[in-house]
Amino acid sequence: MTKVAKYQAGLALLWALTLLAGWRPLADTFSLSLRDDEYTYILLILPVSAALIFLEWRSLRTMLAVGVRAGSVLLAIALLIACSTFIWSASLPSDVRLSIRMVALVVSWIGAFVLCFGLRASRRILFPLCFLFGLVPLPKLVLNQVIALLQQGSSWAAYLLFAMFGVPVTHDGVLLTIPNLTVQVAQECSSIRSSSMLLVTTMVMAQLLLVTPWRKALVIGLAVPLSIAKNGLRIFTIAMLGTRVDRGYLTGRFHHQGGILFFAIALIVIFVILWFLRRGEDSSLRLDRNLVKATATGD
Repeated sequence: MTKVAKYQAGLALLWALTLLAGWRPLADTFSLSLRDDEYTYILLILPVSAALIFLEWRSLRTMLAVGVRAGSVLLAIALLIACSTFIWSASLPSDVRLSIRMVALVVSWIGAFVLCFGLRASRRILFPLCFLFGLVPLPKLVLNQVIALLQQGSSWAAYLLFAMFGVPVTHDGVLLTIPNLTVQVAQECSSIRSSSMLLVTTMVMAQLLLVTPWRKALVIGLAVPLSIAKNGLRIFTIAMLGTRVDRGYLTGRFHHQGGILFFAIALIVIFVILWFLRRGEDSSLRLDRNLVKATATGD
């Protein structure tokens, strides 16, 4: 058995042990993501992370080395986190316990990888390893706060669009009143599902297409206000169609299934931003190469 094969066998064994110990929270998390739209994005995390690691795997083969100290520390931390849920289980809500146990499981996976393949290889694929934390479902208390922020942001975005187009509008919290219509931006209209999908997609595309950390952070940061803006555009469009064209738009198919159109618009904007940032990145790299050549020629 080759050295690489031994490392892979060791990782497979450790992951099998962690899955044996943590299969229940993992199963509960996937069950939650299948029945609750607010957690649908979780289904993307594991396959995307695995695909990103696979893309880098060939370059990792020359970096493999056992990282006993760092890996053992991470595995010990994962064990302590898991044990804490049993110690304080009576005082913790079920959704908080699930989140903590999933944190423990993800940390154990990362610890197993570091133990078997070392810190150098782990740093090379730091993003897909940390991306696994997307498997941790947000507790309802935190999720409700996020939804409330999206509701408020979406109502303000729609209000600005009405004002820009000269539509008389009053704004009170999540209520928008225009002639012949009062709109309430309810939790179901917060666009939490498409917002989380847009954020996850943006993170992956930024990782694949960009190199510089600040450009990655910029486009990921823009995904949040862009998601709010596209939801405000959706509210504005449906309200205008319902009051100016046909009342059926307020309750019809476009209202319930038209979110994909506005998601596509936001995704196109993200791709345009990525294109501009990629061009700037390429220009900077060419400039750096030219400076290096000029310096070498001058020497």
